[in-house]
Amino acid sequence: MTGSLRRPAVPAAVIALLCFGLAVAVVALVGGLAAATSGQQYAAYVQPPWAPPSWLFGPVWTVLYVLIALSGWLVWRRAGLIRPAHVVYGAQLLLNMGWTPLFFGAGLVGLAFAEIVVLWAAIVATIFLFGRIDRLAGWLLVPYLAWVSFAAALNMAIWVLN
Repeated sequence: MTGSLRRPAVPAAVIALLCFGLAVAVVALVGGLAAATSGQQYAAYVQPPWAPPSWLFGPVWTVLYVLIALSGWLVWRRAGLIRPAHVVYGAQLLLNMGWTPLFFGAGLVGLAFAEIVVLWAAIVATIFLFGRIDRLAGWLLVPYLAWVSFAAALNMAIWVLN
């Protein structure tokens, strides 16, 4: 017998899901590194009484990043790489990645607030564009929008208080 064992091909959908997961993981890594190096700075800010404990951010962002990756992948599965939808998706990922170094790393709380407002608008646009292609993909981003809305309010409060 001269037959050879062949590995089954990895389906394109699995590769695409891994790519969306990798893109979101890079965003999470940049944010995590910026936040990890400035925990004392964040603790030193005067914060509003409704500010959540620091330990909550990691678990919340982990869930949100999974939803963000899944959402992008669902739209890809339904329609491929739709230029406007995935361009806006990519833009909001870049904005997400930029906020944490501004706020935590550089301590530029006012500039971080301006940036998070733009991020918020990009998430709304992504929800709208994704929802037109795949309803579930749009809805998966709603918790992300809610958290970023809360983060924007917290950012503004810290900016005002400090």
